[in-house]
Amino acid sequence: MARAERQRALASGALAESLAATFLESNGLCVVARNVRSRFGEIDLVCRDGDTLVFVEVRLRRSRRYGGAAESITAAKRARLVAACESYLATLQRTPACRIDAILVDALDARRIEWMRDAVSV
Repeated sequence: MARAERQRALASGALAESLAATFLESNGLCVVARNVRSRFGEIDLVCRDGDTLVFVEVRLRRSRRYGGAAESITAAKRARLVAACESYLATLQRTPACRIDAILVDALDARRIEWMRDAVSV
């Protein structure tokens, strides 16, 4: 991927994460962390939904040429995401109830956001 193209992709990803955070906050969740990195990968958003800790994977698709955003969460991606979440949980004094959700953003359009609760099993 060319450098300029990579920069555009990173900027689009950051915008998609901001749209997702705003969407989740408008639905009552509280964003507590963004872009949490571990040796297993990155957790896009960590939120609180009442007493439940919610790990959020944000997926952006500009076109359906290679499938939709949901199809882009492969088995390998799910495994890395679960490992990253378990690594995050290991840093806490107590393990709260938790789940992994996915926010699917279509073409950076805030009106076309899909929220998949419990998208990945922990």
